[in-house]
Amino acid sequence: MALDDAPGEEILLPDQAATERLAHLLAAGARRGDVLALEGDLGAGKTTLARAFLQALGVDEEVPSPTFSLVQIYETGTATTGPLEVWHFDLYRLSSGDEVYELGFEQALDEGLCLIEWPERLGPLMPANRLHLHFSHAGAGRLVRLVRHGTWAGRNPGAC
Repeated sequence: MALDDAPGEEILLPDQAATERLAHLLAAGARRGDVLALEGDLGAGKTTLARAFLQALGVDEEVPSPTFSLVQIYETGTATTGPLEVWHFDLYRLSSGDEVYELGFEQALDEGLCLIEWPERLGPLMPANRLHLHFSHAGAGRLVRLVRHGTWAGRNPGAC
């Protein structure tokens, strides 16, 4: 699969291995300040992609879903990214987007890379510069639609 600059590009992910390949592709182009907004129903593949993304950046510990803690922070890095702090948010349980500030959201945007599950809970606080991944079920697999916003419009993280 390859990513191009077309807005709303759809990629069929027939199995977990395909989701992991996409995560590795995205991680290869990761940099400080990036926001990946992972949207979709329960079981659509958001956490699977987040785990594989973090593993591609060198996280070798277990990567739990932050559903109950709301945020997990990982010290990562590769030869390409250098040291990189990744903030993995799960906003499912927020009742208001403003609650995200209590989780260190501003610091995460300023100093790290953000993986945000259930980003729609942010409402108007959604970062303008983001790669938005919309996950949906597609038979036994998943379909992900990538939409590039702001500075992501001109980026091509590579091919896998």
